[in-house]
Amino acid sequence: MKNMRSFAGRGDLTWTQPKALKQAFELRAGEDVVGTLEFRNSFGSFATGESADGRWTFKRQGFFRPTVTVRAAGSETDLAVFHNRTWSGGGTIDFPDGHHLLVSSNFWHTKFDIATETDSPLVSFRRMSGAFHWSSGITIHAAAADVPELPWLVILGWYVKVLMHRDAAATAVIAAS
Repeated sequence: MKNMRSFAGRGDLTWTQPKALKQAFELRAGEDVVGTLEFRNSFGSFATGESADGRWTFKRQGFFRPTVTVRAAGSETDLAVFHNRTWSGGGTIDFPDGHHLLVSSNFWHTKFDIATETDSPLVSFRRMSGAFHWSSGITIHAAAADVPELPWLVILGWYVKVLMHRDAAATAVIAAS
């Protein structure tokens, strides 16, 4: 795998789902795999992400005020916690040292961005598409090259997008019943 920082400011990447019935995804730059995200099972929220920079786990917790923990694989220590604030258009990624990043999305979840505290864009996700094979283009902005957490931020963003898509699908099924 290539280092994710090498793509900052120089082109688009695409998250793809190679197999329709498997909750496993690849981040690609053309034919090259730059990162992966795989859910332990199709219905749970525990997932493992990997890039040339390392391996991390992601897990959603809570219902009314959901959070997502980010940990180095095999560790019980949170590297960061994503606080979802759907009704206010995004959330924050909070770090143990007190700093945070901003996450913004719109009502239809066609826009999903991660930015610095001063609103400088780091990673932007485009609309998720595909009925059986989910995919989304992403842009890693030039400012992200100096962010040490960049590799897992890109994977966390996709993880959250997948959960949003799953939740929307479940809501549609319930509403149709």
